[in-house]
Amino acid sequence: MSQAAARVSEVESEKQPLVIWVLFFACIISFMGLGLVDPILPAIGAQMHASPSQVSLLFTSYNAIMGISMIFTGMVSSKIGIKWTLIAGVCLVILFSALSGSSSSISQIIWFRVGWGLGNALFIATALSAIVSLSNSGPLKSIILYEAAIGLGISVGPLLGGELGAITWRGPFYGVSVLMVIVLIALLIKMPNLPKSDKKISILDPLKALTNRGLFTLGLTAFLYNIGFFTLLAFTPFILAEMGLKEHGLGYVFLGWGIALAFTSVLVAPRMQEYIGAIKSMCWVLFLFALTLISMGIGVDSELWLITAVVIAGLFLGANNTLITTSVMNVSTVDRGVASAAYNFVRFLGGAVGPWLAPKLAESFNPRVPFYVGGAFVLIGVLSVWANKKHLSHVDHIEGH
Repeated sequence: MSQAAARVSEVESEKQPLVIWVLFFACIISFMGLGLVDPILPAIGAQMHASPSQVSLLFTSYNAIMGISMIFTGMVSSKIGIKWTLIAGVCLVILFSALSGSSSSISQIIWFRVGWGLGNALFIATALSAIVSLSNSGPLKSIILYEAAIGLGISVGPLLGGELGAITWRGPFYGVSVLMVIVLIALLIKMPNLPKSDKKISILDPLKALTNRGLFTLGLTAFLYNIGFFTLLAFTPFILAEMGLKEHGLGYVFLGWGIALAFTSVLVAPRMQEYIGAIKSMCWVLFLFALTLISMGIGVDSELWLITAVVIAGLFLGANNTLITTSVMNVSTVDRGVASAAYNFVRFLGGAVGPWLAPKLAESFNPRVPFYVGGAFVLIGVLSVWANKKHLSHVDHIEGH
Protein backbone atom coordinates (compact mmCIF):
# COMPACT_ATOMS: atom_id res chain seq x y z
CA MET A 1 0.00 0.00 0.00
CA SER A 2 3.02 2.30 0.30
CA GLN A 3 3.17 2.69 -3.48
CA ALA A 4 -0.52 3.56 -3.59
CA ALA A 5 0.09 6.12 -0.86
CA ALA A 6 2.96 7.53 -2.90
CA ARG A 7 0.63 7.97 -5.86
CA VAL A 8 -1.88 9.76 -3.68
CA SER A 9 0.94 12.01 -2.39
CA GLU A 10 1.77 12.87 -6.00
CA VAL A 11 -1.78 14.10 -6.49
CA GLU A 12 -1.64 15.89 -3.13
CA SER A 13 1.44 17.78 -4.25
CA GLU A 14 -0.77 19.68 -6.68
CA LYS A 15 -2.27 21.48 -3.66
CA GLN A 16 -5.79 20.18 -3.86
CA PRO A 17 -8.49 22.08 -1.96
CA LEU A 18 -9.15 20.72 1.52
CA VAL A 19 -12.64 19.66 0.46
CA ILE A 20 -11.09 17.11 -1.95
CA TRP A 21 -9.40 15.36 0.98
CA VAL A 22 -12.60 15.42 3.00
CA LEU A 23 -14.34 13.70 0.08
CA PHE A 24 -11.40 11.31 -0.30
CA PHE A 25 -11.73 10.27 3.34
CA ALA A 26 -15.51 10.02 3.02
CA CYS A 27 -15.21 7.75 -0.04
CA ILE A 28 -12.81 5.46 1.84
CA ILE A 29 -15.33 5.02 4.65
CA SER A 30 -18.24 4.64 2.24
CA PHE A 31 -16.55 1.86 0.28
CA MET A 32 -15.43 0.12 3.45
CA GLY A 33 -19.10 -0.78 3.77
CA LEU A 34 -18.91 -3.03 0.69
CA GLY A 35 -16.09 -5.24 1.94
CA LEU A 36 -16.95 -4.93 5.62
CA VAL A 37 -19.91 -7.32 5.39
CA ASP A 38 -18.23 -9.84 3.07
CA PRO A 39 -16.51 -11.98 5.77
CA ILE A 40 -19.75 -12.29 7.78
CA LEU A 41 -22.05 -13.57 5.00
CA PRO A 42 -21.68 -17.25 6.04
CA ALA A 43 -22.09 -16.30 9.71
CA ILE A 44 -25.34 -14.46 8.97
CA GLY A 45 -26.61 -17.51 7.11
CA ALA A 46 -25.72 -19.81 10.02
CA GLN A 47 -27.19 -17.52 12.70
CA MET A 48 -30.44 -16.93 10.84
CA HIS A 49 -30.75 -20.38 9.23
CA ALA A 50 -30.72 -18.84 5.77
CA SER A 51 -29.43 -20.38 2.55
CA PRO A 52 -26.62 -18.77 0.52
CA SER A 53 -29.18 -17.58 -2.05
CA GLN A 54 -31.16 -15.84 0.71
CA VAL A 55 -28.08 -14.22 2.27
CA SER A 56 -26.87 -13.09 -1.16
CA LEU A 57 -30.02 -11.01 -1.46
CA LEU A 58 -28.21 -8.58 0.87
CA PHE A 59 -26.09 -7.66 -2.15
CA THR A 60 -28.96 -7.92 -4.63
CA SER A 61 -31.29 -5.55 -2.76
CA TYR A 62 -28.41 -3.13 -2.10
CA ASN A 63 -27.18 -3.02 -5.70
CA ALA A 64 -30.65 -2.99 -7.26
CA ILE A 65 -31.75 0.08 -5.33
CA MET A 66 -28.38 1.75 -5.97
CA GLY A 67 -28.83 1.24 -9.71
CA ILE A 68 -32.41 2.51 -9.76
CA SER A 69 -31.55 5.44 -7.48
CA MET A 70 -28.81 6.59 -9.86
CA ILE A 71 -31.53 7.78 -12.23
CA PHE A 72 -32.58 10.59 -9.90
CA THR A 73 -29.32 11.40 -8.05
CA GLY A 74 -28.54 14.15 -10.56
CA MET A 75 -32.02 15.61 -10.21
CA VAL A 76 -31.75 15.64 -6.40
CA SER A 77 -28.29 17.22 -6.55
CA SER A 78 -29.50 19.95 -8.92
CA LYS A 79 -32.33 20.82 -6.54
CA ILE A 80 -30.67 20.73 -3.10
CA GLY A 81 -26.99 21.09 -4.07
CA ILE A 82 -23.96 18.83 -3.84
CA LYS A 83 -23.31 19.30 -0.12
CA TRP A 84 -26.81 18.41 1.04
CA THR A 85 -27.09 15.50 -1.38
CA LEU A 86 -23.90 14.05 0.12
CA ILE A 87 -25.16 14.66 3.66
CA ALA A 88 -28.58 13.14 2.91
CA GLY A 89 -26.86 10.03 1.56
CA VAL A 90 -24.57 9.71 4.58
CA CYS A 91 -27.51 10.11 7.01
CA LEU A 92 -29.40 7.29 5.28
CA VAL A 93 -26.35 5.01 5.47
CA ILE A 94 -25.93 5.77 9.20
CA LEU A 95 -29.59 4.97 9.90
CA PHE A 96 -30.00 1.82 7.81
CA SER A 97 -26.63 0.24 8.59
CA ALA A 98 -27.49 0.56 12.30
CA LEU A 99 -30.94 -0.91 11.67
CA SER A 100 -29.34 -3.80 9.75
CA GLY A 101 -27.21 -4.56 12.79
CA SER A 102 -30.28 -4.63 15.03
CA SER A 103 -32.27 -6.95 12.74
CA SER A 104 -33.78 -10.21 13.95
CA SER A 105 -34.39 -11.85 10.56
CA ILE A 106 -32.75 -12.09 7.15
CA SER A 107 -35.74 -10.37 5.50
CA GLN A 108 -35.31 -7.35 7.78
CA ILE A 109 -31.65 -6.99 6.82
CA ILE A 110 -32.55 -7.29 3.13
CA TRP A 111 -35.06 -4.45 3.41
CA PHE A 112 -32.77 -2.27 5.50
CA ARG A 113 -30.08 -2.79 2.86
CA VAL A 114 -32.49 -1.12 0.41
CA GLY A 115 -32.36 2.08 2.46
CA TRP A 116 -28.59 1.70 2.82
CA GLY A 117 -28.23 1.37 -0.96
CA LEU A 118 -30.32 4.50 -1.53
CA GLY A 119 -28.03 6.46 0.77
CA ASN A 120 -24.88 5.15 -0.84
CA ALA A 121 -26.25 5.96 -4.31
CA LEU A 122 -26.81 9.60 -3.34
CA PHE A 123 -23.33 9.76 -1.88
CA ILE A 124 -21.07 7.99 -4.39
CA ALA A 125 -22.60 9.43 -7.57
CA THR A 126 -22.32 12.96 -6.19
CA ALA A 127 -18.86 12.39 -4.70
CA LEU A 128 -17.32 11.33 -8.01
CA SER A 129 -18.82 14.31 -9.80
CA ALA A 130 -17.70 16.65 -6.99
CA ILE A 131 -14.12 15.37 -6.98
CA VAL A 132 -13.81 15.72 -10.76
CA SER A 133 -15.37 19.20 -10.71
CA LEU A 134 -13.55 20.62 -7.66
CA SER A 135 -10.11 19.09 -8.17
CA ASN A 136 -7.18 21.17 -9.41
CA SER A 137 -6.10 18.19 -11.54
CA GLY A 138 -7.52 16.96 -14.81
CA PRO A 139 -10.24 14.29 -14.97
CA LEU A 140 -7.82 11.34 -15.07
CA LYS A 141 -5.91 12.26 -11.88
CA SER A 142 -9.19 13.07 -10.14
CA ILE A 143 -10.56 9.65 -11.05
CA ILE A 144 -7.30 8.02 -9.90
CA LEU A 145 -7.82 9.73 -6.54
CA TYR A 146 -11.42 8.48 -6.41
CA GLU A 147 -10.34 4.95 -7.34
CA ALA A 148 -7.58 5.14 -4.70
CA ALA A 149 -10.25 5.88 -2.09
CA ILE A 150 -12.30 2.96 -3.37
CA GLY A 151 -9.28 0.67 -3.25
CA LEU A 152 -8.28 1.74 0.26
CA GLY A 153 -11.86 1.37 1.51
CA ILE A 154 -12.39 -2.02 -0.09
CA SER A 155 -9.03 -3.35 1.10
CA VAL A 156 -9.41 -2.28 4.74
CA GLY A 157 -13.12 -3.15 4.93
CA PRO A 158 -12.80 -6.97 4.96
CA LEU A 159 -10.06 -6.86 7.60
CA LEU A 160 -12.17 -4.72 9.92
CA GLY A 161 -15.25 -6.78 9.05
CA GLY A 162 -13.41 -9.99 9.92
CA GLU A 163 -12.27 -8.60 13.27
CA LEU A 164 -15.70 -7.20 14.23
CA GLY A 165 -17.50 -10.20 12.72
CA ALA A 166 -15.48 -12.59 14.89
CA ILE A 167 -17.12 -10.89 17.90
CA THR A 168 -20.63 -10.80 16.43
CA TRP A 169 -22.06 -10.64 12.91
CA ARG A 170 -23.79 -7.42 13.97
CA GLY A 171 -20.46 -5.70 14.61
CA PRO A 172 -19.62 -4.72 11.00
CA PHE A 173 -23.05 -3.13 10.50
CA TYR A 174 -22.66 -1.00 13.61
CA GLY A 175 -19.06 -0.30 12.56
CA VAL A 176 -20.22 1.22 9.26
CA SER A 177 -22.75 3.38 11.10
CA VAL A 178 -20.13 4.76 13.51
CA LEU A 179 -17.60 5.46 10.74
CA MET A 180 -20.22 7.27 8.65
CA VAL A 181 -21.01 9.49 11.64
CA ILE A 182 -17.38 10.64 11.41
CA VAL A 183 -17.91 11.31 7.70
CA LEU A 184 -21.07 13.30 8.47
CA ILE A 185 -19.25 15.52 10.97
CA ALA A 186 -16.39 16.11 8.51
CA LEU A 187 -18.80 17.09 5.72
CA LEU A 188 -20.81 19.42 7.97
CA ILE A 189 -17.65 21.22 9.08
CA LYS A 190 -15.53 21.27 5.92
CA MET A 191 -17.82 20.89 2.90
CA PRO A 192 -18.72 24.34 1.53
CA ASN A 193 -22.15 25.25 0.21
CA LEU A 194 -21.39 25.02 -3.48
CA PRO A 195 -23.61 26.91 -5.90
CA LYS A 196 -26.33 24.86 -7.49
CA SER A 197 -26.02 24.11 -11.16
CA ASP A 198 -27.86 26.52 -13.43
CA LYS A 199 -28.81 23.54 -15.58
CA LYS A 200 -31.76 21.62 -14.20
CA ILE A 201 -31.40 17.86 -14.48
CA SER A 202 -34.52 15.75 -14.97
CA ILE A 203 -35.09 12.12 -14.10
CA LEU A 204 -35.05 11.31 -17.81
CA ASP A 205 -31.62 12.81 -18.54
CA PRO A 206 -29.58 9.72 -17.55
CA LEU A 207 -31.85 7.51 -19.67
CA LYS A 208 -31.49 9.89 -22.62
CA ALA A 209 -27.71 9.84 -22.13
CA LEU A 210 -27.72 6.09 -22.80
CA THR A 211 -28.70 6.79 -26.39
CA ASN A 212 -25.02 7.64 -26.85
CA ARG A 213 -23.62 4.43 -28.32
CA GLY A 214 -20.29 4.71 -26.51
CA LEU A 215 -21.82 5.33 -23.08
CA PHE A 216 -24.35 2.54 -23.58
CA THR A 217 -21.55 0.14 -24.56
CA LEU A 218 -19.58 0.94 -21.41
CA GLY A 219 -22.70 0.59 -19.26
CA LEU A 220 -23.56 -2.77 -20.85
CA THR A 221 -19.99 -3.97 -20.38
CA ALA A 222 -20.09 -2.95 -16.71
CA PHE A 223 -23.44 -4.74 -16.31
CA LEU A 224 -21.90 -7.95 -17.67
CA TYR A 225 -18.61 -7.84 -15.78
CA ASN A 226 -20.41 -6.98 -12.52
CA ILE A 227 -22.21 -10.31 -12.75
CA GLY A 228 -18.76 -11.91 -12.63
CA PHE A 229 -17.52 -9.43 -10.01
CA PHE A 230 -20.31 -10.23 -7.56
CA THR A 231 -20.09 -13.93 -8.25
CA LEU A 232 -16.59 -13.60 -6.86
CA LEU A 233 -17.50 -11.22 -4.03
CA ALA A 234 -20.80 -12.68 -2.80
CA PHE A 235 -20.52 -16.40 -3.63
CA THR A 236 -16.87 -17.31 -2.97
CA PRO A 237 -17.11 -16.67 0.82
CA PHE A 238 -19.66 -19.50 1.13
CA ILE A 239 -17.36 -21.96 -0.67
CA LEU A 240 -14.39 -20.98 1.49
CA ALA A 241 -16.51 -21.13 4.66
CA GLU A 242 -17.51 -24.71 3.79
CA MET A 243 -13.79 -25.50 3.63
CA GLY A 244 -13.39 -24.26 7.20
CA LEU A 245 -12.38 -20.60 6.73
CA LYS A 246 -13.84 -18.39 9.49
CA GLU A 247 -14.47 -14.64 9.66
CA HIS A 248 -10.80 -13.82 10.35
CA GLY A 249 -9.62 -15.93 7.43
CA LEU A 250 -12.19 -14.51 5.03
CA GLY A 251 -11.22 -11.02 6.16
CA TYR A 252 -7.58 -11.62 5.28
CA VAL A 253 -8.43 -13.19 1.90
CA PHE A 254 -10.48 -10.19 0.83
CA LEU A 255 -7.93 -7.82 2.36
CA GLY A 256 -5.45 -9.30 -0.15
CA TRP A 257 -8.04 -8.87 -2.89
CA GLY A 258 -8.61 -5.23 -1.94
CA ILE A 259 -4.89 -4.43 -1.79
CA ALA A 260 -4.43 -5.94 -5.25
CA LEU A 261 -7.40 -3.90 -6.49
CA ALA A 262 -6.01 -0.67 -5.04
CA PHE A 263 -2.53 -1.33 -6.45
CA THR A 264 -3.61 -1.71 -10.07
CA SER A 265 -6.35 0.94 -9.97
CA VAL A 266 -3.92 3.62 -8.80
CA LEU A 267 -0.54 2.57 -10.22
CA VAL A 268 -1.07 0.23 -13.16
CA ALA A 269 -4.21 1.40 -14.97
CA PRO A 270 -2.93 4.93 -15.78
CA ARG A 271 0.22 3.48 -17.35
CA MET A 272 -1.78 0.93 -19.31
CA GLN A 273 -3.99 3.70 -20.64
CA GLU A 274 -0.96 5.78 -21.58
CA TYR A 275 0.94 3.03 -23.41
CA ILE A 276 -1.78 0.70 -24.69
CA GLY A 277 -4.94 2.78 -24.65
CA ALA A 278 -8.02 2.50 -22.41
CA ILE A 279 -10.11 0.30 -24.70
CA LYS A 280 -7.43 -2.29 -25.52
CA SER A 281 -6.36 -2.37 -21.88
CA MET A 282 -9.96 -2.84 -20.75
CA CYS A 283 -10.42 -5.77 -23.11
CA TRP A 284 -7.24 -7.44 -21.88
CA VAL A 285 -7.94 -7.13 -18.15
CA LEU A 286 -11.56 -8.26 -18.55
CA PHE A 287 -10.43 -11.23 -20.64
CA LEU A 288 -7.95 -12.22 -17.93
CA PHE A 289 -10.61 -11.76 -15.24
CA ALA A 290 -12.95 -14.06 -17.18
CA LEU A 291 -10.23 -16.71 -17.38
CA THR A 292 -9.66 -16.36 -13.62
CA LEU A 293 -13.35 -17.00 -12.91
CA ILE A 294 -13.39 -20.03 -15.19
CA SER A 295 -10.27 -21.37 -13.49
CA MET A 296 -12.03 -20.99 -10.12
CA GLY A 297 -14.78 -23.22 -11.42
CA ILE A 298 -12.23 -25.81 -12.50
CA GLY A 299 -10.37 -25.62 -9.18
CA VAL A 300 -13.40 -25.15 -6.91
CA ASP A 301 -12.26 -28.02 -4.65
CA SER A 302 -8.89 -26.39 -3.91
CA GLU A 303 -8.93 -23.88 -1.05
CA LEU A 304 -5.43 -22.66 -1.94
CA TRP A 305 -6.35 -21.98 -5.56
CA LEU A 306 -9.62 -20.20 -4.70
CA ILE A 307 -7.78 -17.89 -2.28
CA THR A 308 -5.02 -17.24 -4.82
CA ALA A 309 -7.53 -16.62 -7.61
CA VAL A 310 -9.50 -14.12 -5.50
CA VAL A 311 -6.37 -12.03 -4.98
CA ILE A 312 -5.35 -12.32 -8.66
CA ALA A 313 -8.85 -11.21 -9.70
CA GLY A 314 -8.36 -8.06 -7.63
CA LEU A 315 -5.48 -7.06 -9.91
CA PHE A 316 -7.69 -7.21 -13.01
CA LEU A 317 -10.73 -5.60 -11.38
CA GLY A 318 -8.71 -2.67 -10.02
CA ALA A 319 -7.25 -1.86 -13.42
CA ASN A 320 -10.62 -2.18 -15.11
CA ASN A 321 -12.38 0.07 -12.58
CA THR A 322 -10.07 2.99 -13.35
CA LEU A 323 -10.05 2.38 -17.10
CA ILE A 324 -13.80 2.15 -17.48
CA THR A 325 -14.58 5.04 -15.09
CA THR A 326 -12.15 7.30 -16.95
CA SER A 327 -13.72 6.28 -20.25
CA VAL A 328 -17.23 7.02 -18.98
CA MET A 329 -16.18 10.54 -17.97
CA ASN A 330 -14.94 11.21 -21.50
CA VAL A 331 -17.09 9.18 -23.86
CA SER A 332 -20.14 11.45 -23.89
CA THR A 333 -20.72 15.18 -24.29
CA VAL A 334 -23.38 15.25 -21.56
CA ASP A 335 -22.74 16.55 -18.04
CA ARG A 336 -20.32 14.26 -16.17
CA GLY A 337 -22.80 13.77 -13.34
CA VAL A 338 -25.48 12.65 -15.80
CA ALA A 339 -23.05 10.32 -17.58
CA SER A 340 -21.98 8.83 -14.25
CA ALA A 341 -25.61 8.33 -13.18
CA ALA A 342 -26.50 6.64 -16.48
CA TYR A 343 -23.48 4.35 -16.32
CA ASN A 344 -24.01 3.44 -12.66
CA PHE A 345 -27.71 2.75 -13.28
CA VAL A 346 -26.82 -0.03 -15.72
CA ARG A 347 -23.70 -1.17 -13.83
CA PHE A 348 -25.37 -1.76 -10.47
CA LEU A 349 -28.21 -3.72 -12.04
CA GLY A 350 -25.53 -6.21 -13.05
CA GLY A 351 -24.37 -6.12 -9.44
CA ALA A 352 -27.93 -7.09 -8.44
CA VAL A 353 -28.10 -10.03 -10.85
CA GLY A 354 -24.72 -11.59 -9.97
CA PRO A 355 -25.19 -12.34 -6.25
CA TRP A 356 -28.73 -13.63 -6.87
CA LEU A 357 -27.80 -15.83 -9.83
CA ALA A 358 -24.62 -17.47 -8.47
CA PRO A 359 -26.07 -19.36 -5.46
CA LYS A 360 -29.17 -20.28 -7.48
CA LEU A 361 -26.95 -21.94 -10.09
CA ALA A 362 -24.97 -23.71 -7.37
CA GLU A 363 -28.14 -25.02 -5.75
CA SER A 364 -29.56 -26.18 -9.09
CA PHE A 365 -26.34 -27.65 -10.52
CA ASN A 366 -23.03 -27.57 -8.64
CA PRO A 367 -20.55 -24.97 -7.26
CA ARG A 368 -18.53 -24.93 -10.49
CA VAL A 369 -21.34 -23.55 -12.65
CA PRO A 370 -21.60 -20.03 -11.12
CA PHE A 371 -17.93 -19.38 -11.92
CA TYR A 372 -18.30 -20.67 -15.48
CA VAL A 373 -21.41 -18.55 -16.05
CA GLY A 374 -19.81 -15.48 -14.45
CA GLY A 375 -16.76 -15.90 -16.68
CA ALA A 376 -19.00 -16.25 -19.74
CA PHE A 377 -20.80 -12.98 -18.96
CA VAL A 378 -17.46 -11.17 -18.61
CA LEU A 379 -16.31 -12.57 -21.97
CA ILE A 380 -19.51 -11.27 -23.59
CA GLY A 381 -18.61 -7.88 -22.09
CA VAL A 382 -15.21 -8.04 -23.81
CA LEU A 383 -16.91 -8.82 -27.12
CA SER A 384 -19.29 -5.89 -26.57
CA VAL A 385 -16.39 -3.45 -26.14
CA TRP A 386 -14.47 -4.84 -29.10
CA ALA A 387 -17.50 -4.81 -31.41
CA ASN A 388 -18.17 -1.15 -30.59
CA LYS A 389 -14.59 0.11 -30.34
CA LYS A 390 -15.15 2.65 -33.12
CA HIS A 391 -17.61 4.42 -30.81
CA LEU A 392 -15.02 4.44 -28.01
CA SER A 393 -11.79 5.24 -29.83
CA HIS A 394 -11.89 8.94 -28.96
CA VAL A 395 -11.71 8.38 -25.18
CA ASP A 396 -7.91 8.08 -25.43
CA HIS A 397 -7.60 11.45 -27.14
CA ILE A 398 -9.36 13.78 -24.72
CA GLU A 399 -7.34 16.76 -23.58
CA GLY A 400 -7.01 17.26 -19.87
CA HIS A 401 -6.34 13.67 -18.90
